[in-house]
Amino acid sequence: MVRLAAKIWRQLPHTGTPRYGVWGFRVFGQRTHFESSNRSSMSIGFSRGLNYENQPPYSSATSHSSNLDSSIMAKGKFESDDMKALRYYGKEDIRLERIPIPVCGKNQIKLKPAFVGICGTDLHEYVHGPNLIPTTPHPITKEKAPLVVGHEFTGVVEEVGEDVHDIKPGQHVVVQPIIYDGTCGACKDGFINCCYQNGFIGVSGWGGGFSEHMTAPRDAVYVLPESIPMDIGALIEPLSVAWHAISISPFKEDDTILVLGGGPIGLAMLQCLIARGAKNVIVSEVAAQRQQYAKNFGAKHVFDPTKVDVVQECRDLTNGYGVDLVFDCAGVQVGLDAGVQALRARGTLVNVAVWGRKATILPDAFVFREKRYMGTATFVRGDFPAVIDALATGKLNPRNMITSKIKLDDIEEHGYKALINEKDRHVKIMVDMSAQA
Repeated sequence: MVRLAAKIWRQLPHTGTPRYGVWGFRVFGQRTHFESSNRSSMSIGFSRGLNYENQPPYSSATSHSSNLDSSIMAKGKFESDDMKALRYYGKEDIRLERIPIPVCGKNQIKLKPAFVGICGTDLHEYVHGPNLIPTTPHPITKEKAPLVVGHEFTGVVEEVGEDVHDIKPGQHVVVQPIIYDGTCGACKDGFINCCYQNGFIGVSGWGGGFSEHMTAPRDAVYVLPESIPMDIGALIEPLSVAWHAISISPFKEDDTILVLGGGPIGLAMLQCLIARGAKNVIVSEVAAQRQQYAKNFGAKHVFDPTKVDVVQECRDLTNGYGVDLVFDCAGVQVGLDAGVQALRARGTLVNVAVWGRKATILPDAFVFREKRYMGTATFVRGDFPAVIDALATGKLNPRNMITSKIKLDDIEEHGYKALINEKDRHVKIMVDMSAQA
């Protein structure tokens, strides 16, 4: 999600708590255009910090935009040659176009995207959008649709800008896509993922992964160890969403945990929980194929909520106490209700899903049993290195999340539409940017 769980900046006040939610989609796509265009986008990114080691130099109060030459930010610099890129114009309207190749600026990395995952956010914009994609100039990027999309991706470094000395051409990298202003109260507190004006590369402007070349600020780029294949590296972004949710929750290894939803983020949550030592994870999922994925990824129990009483099953498995922790990765009212009821006294429900509508919660359900409800937003600076380490050491092995690989030219028919029309069969469809048409 971003499956993300990215904040909808246009709906946020500049104070208070952001609103989050989950995507739902059930529509057919339309057409893919391939045409020439002179419009173009620059790229830039974001993150925030927990105390993991081996982080790149980074200031929690510094916007990525401060790392870029102001003339590049204001005007954009491009090579005379052009490249292929996927741009979003509006609902059911994505187009493959020729646009100028961006020039690598100061403190930037120019890279050639290798693998790009299609996210639930991409689908939601296609079916129901524009939502996160701005229709008026974004306060940071100053861009609006049409713009280049794709925010879950790896790439090969082609060039480094002035003042970049720790990354070299040819290295394999992954980009952390969050954009932030660096000046708001959340950013000054180090909570850059909660920036009041945030956005994402590939959603809010400044380029995206579905392009043959792009630039990103040094601080948004992480080098991949040789042991991590590029397609697996493109899963780091959704895995980091799950990793972060666990990090800010009261998780303990001996907890009994309920995961609501077995989609991409729910399965990422399951894998990250097990990688961090969880032994008793229950998954509630309707689709038979995703139930099987959950079993394969290590869920101790998998229940179909249309066939069994998940609340009662959770109580039976815990001697009547209820589960310690619930991660809501589904974002539907019936699931939320079950999650609250399944919690033991003083248990915690963590909302990972992004809701596109209001939900109903009875406060007394929390008051009388001292239960807790909390939200989680994407990831922070330390989550990418933590997930990279878990992949490199074999604690995470998400290979089977990739259910299809396609060419960029086939992205609408075999990517977007496949995920919409065959969503129960697929988890993550990867676009292989090197595949020939």
